[in-house]
Amino acid sequence: MCACAVSVEAGKTTGRKEREIPADMDGISDVAVGVKRGSDELSMYNSPNSGMSSISDGASNGSDSKKLRVEEAPPSRVLHIRKLPNEASETEVIALGLPFGKVTNILTLKGKNQAFLEMGTEETAITMVNYYSTVTPHIRNVPVFIQYSNHKELKTDAGNQRTQAVLQAVSAVQSGGSPSSDVQEALAAASSPVLRIIIDNMFYPVTLDVLQQIFSKFGTVMKIITFTKNNQFQALLQFSDPVNAQQAKLALDGQNIYNSCCTLRIDFSKLVNLNVKYNNDKSRDYTRPELPAGDGQPSIDPSVAAAFSKDSNSLLGKIPGALNPLSAAAAAAAAAGRVALAGQTGSSGVLLVSNLNEEMVTPQSLFTLFGVYGDVQRVKILYNKKDSALIQMSDGNQAQLAMSHLNGQKMYGKIIRVTLSKHQTVALPRDGLDDQGLTKDYANSPLHRFKKPGSKNFQNIFPPSATLHLSNVPQDVTEDDLRLLFSNAGGTVKAFKFFQDRKMALIQMSTVEEAIQALIDLHNYNMGGSQHLRVSFSKSTI
Repeated sequence: MCACAVSVEAGKTTGRKEREIPADMDGISDVAVGVKRGSDELSMYNSPNSGMSSISDGASNGSDSKKLRVEEAPPSRVLHIRKLPNEASETEVIALGLPFGKVTNILTLKGKNQAFLEMGTEETAITMVNYYSTVTPHIRNVPVFIQYSNHKELKTDAGNQRTQAVLQAVSAVQSGGSPSSDVQEALAAASSPVLRIIIDNMFYPVTLDVLQQIFSKFGTVMKIITFTKNNQFQALLQFSDPVNAQQAKLALDGQNIYNSCCTLRIDFSKLVNLNVKYNNDKSRDYTRPELPAGDGQPSIDPSVAAAFSKDSNSLLGKIPGALNPLSAAAAAAAAAGRVALAGQTGSSGVLLVSNLNEEMVTPQSLFTLFGVYGDVQRVKILYNKKDSALIQMSDGNQAQLAMSHLNGQKMYGKIIRVTLSKHQTVALPRDGLDDQGLTKDYANSPLHRFKKPGSKNFQNIFPPSATLHLSNVPQDVTEDDLRLLFSNAGGTVKAFKFFQDRKMALIQMSTVEEAIQALIDLHNYNMGGSQHLRVSFSKSTI
């Protein structure tokens, strides 16, 4: 904790009317900061004998009751921050102010979970308070509270070298210079324009365009790269300015894109610049629209692009159970990203899957694989183009989810392409017409994973991975039985692990393609005694 020269003039108990106590010093009246320097000044904050411990700010200790009426302080460049987590660092507190302008001083009161932050000007402090009045700031996922202080300046004791070093580094960064080496690491995060984004509980698809729509509310998004790591959808997103990255992180970290799912986990990347080679649905450099799409990667579908350009507010009412605790602007942007909406061009629940292995693929195999991401209603392999198929999901959201996870995956040795179809439904063959079993109706299938509202399956949707989750395993089935079963599916079992109750297990194949094949072959496999094996992709590794 930094030492600060603070002189306290005790309230005089003359016959005059008692002055109202400001809320921001947790019971210290009429505090003049930076007037007098002395060894006993700071002890006034924590001394039980100071005579002031009975005067407290109810908000600082979680109580709504106050013994004295608190008057809101007028605007000041010194801000009072309350309810900080115990482990909060000075750097994290300073980072709250970085997006708004120059930070010139800080005082932390560790024992009271409070801090004072001095901004360069009163105008920047007003901007900061106004912003955080609409978007609650967080430090380490804990909401903190910011208000004007009754004090006009802070004067930090020069003897606290660490605080001075951090402030000097901030000053260097804000003026375009380089911080000294001993504090570069402390401020590297707060000065990077690149954010690392992880999406937890991704029930609905989160595409590159969804991210661009949300994050562009905080500044110019220059580049985005999306990828799957540790079986989680992740992204690197570069702003034109580190200040915008800081602002976006403060506002969006821990927020849900859609109700109760698609939670944003945001950190700063150690990278300061992204190298994007291709413009497609996995990566984008908005400053270089001439970049190629790249081999095997689809370019942006015009119908999808058109959906994003529409007025996002017009979509809000059409999204069943979608919207969330994001700010209104960001929520509207997120909604615009969900292009799989009834009534939008190219946004039905029907998918077109192409580049299939026509010698191997069947309606049943497509039903099983795409059924991981939604309830498949109908499948039609095209009669005159048997390497392509139409798959009708229950709704557009499921179609978008399946497309985002399965496009570019290998099935029967070929990289499949999944796009939204212009068709609204998949037609069944006319009565009496033999289409060689290329069309199947699964509307009443008992194998639908998501027909039960509130099913746990909604929380366990993950991208294809080499590790599979097995459930409904009979008690008498051994590890060797399951290893043999999955080896016979044409793959190599690399690892296996039973859960404690032995009703569930994880099995790891050598490749994602082998895992996809095993899931297609063995989901709903009859293990005897009317028990059927349940197989899904796992986010875990063994």
